[in-house]
Amino acid sequence: MTRRRFYAPATAFDAGRVTLDSNEARHLREVLRLRAGDEVFVFDGAGREFLCVVLEPGRGNGEATLEVRAEAEPASPESALELTLAVALLKGEKFDLVVQKATELGVKRIMPVATARADVRLRDESDAARRVARWQRLALEACKQSGRARLPAVDAPISFTALLESTTRESFQARLLFAERLGRGLLETLAETRRPQSVCALVGPEGGWEEEELARAREAGWSIVTLGGRILRAETAAIAITALLQHLCGDLR
Repeated sequence: MTRRRFYAPATAFDAGRVTLDSNEARHLREVLRLRAGDEVFVFDGAGREFLCVVLEPGRGNGEATLEVRAEAEPASPESALELTLAVALLKGEKFDLVVQKATELGVKRIMPVATARADVRLRDESDAARRVARWQRLALEACKQSGRARLPAVDAPISFTALLESTTRESFQARLLFAERLGRGLLETLAETRRPQSVCALVGPEGGWEEEELARAREAGWSIVTLGGRILRAETAAIAITALLQHLCGDLR
């Protein structure tokens, strides 16, 4: 039987009870038609999931109150691979698709990147914040659908320079920049690190990389990797790369 799953952050749990916000409560009450006494599962986005019983489903735009009965095994396991997926900003629903599918495939973090040939130019901070809020909602829905109890982080968009600087400070066992026809194959590259367990994978825009960007990435210690002779759309490449890395280094067997 499919679990009826809801999300509440760890701060919503207190003294054996958990409070669902108005959006989750509305789904519980008006979409699933659940009532007091019904059992559901609630995950906290940090990897924990709980069997709960509805005490008060709420009314109107109100919150719902549930009793926590026991901690449960998450509906789906988490991969041991700590995978950060950095992707150049893409037009329309393309980035939405990347967020959804990467979440389903088990990424731990998604980093939107403003590259030289990126398809999108953000107008201001409010535009960026609006997009991030949408991507976070999509990631949450993908977590519910896929059974994950850990919600991936979706960062605010950053520049290519900021990405190089931030990832240099972090202890990734492999940093992989994917280009159309340059670089070595993925298997050959991963063989050097013997199945890394922390990876940052960087996918460029539809227009490809500037030579200067590739040179700077190499200088910063990134490996340039190719996916073969066929040219893939950026969103296709991002999803394929995530699946390949989970197969080669994670739990997608």
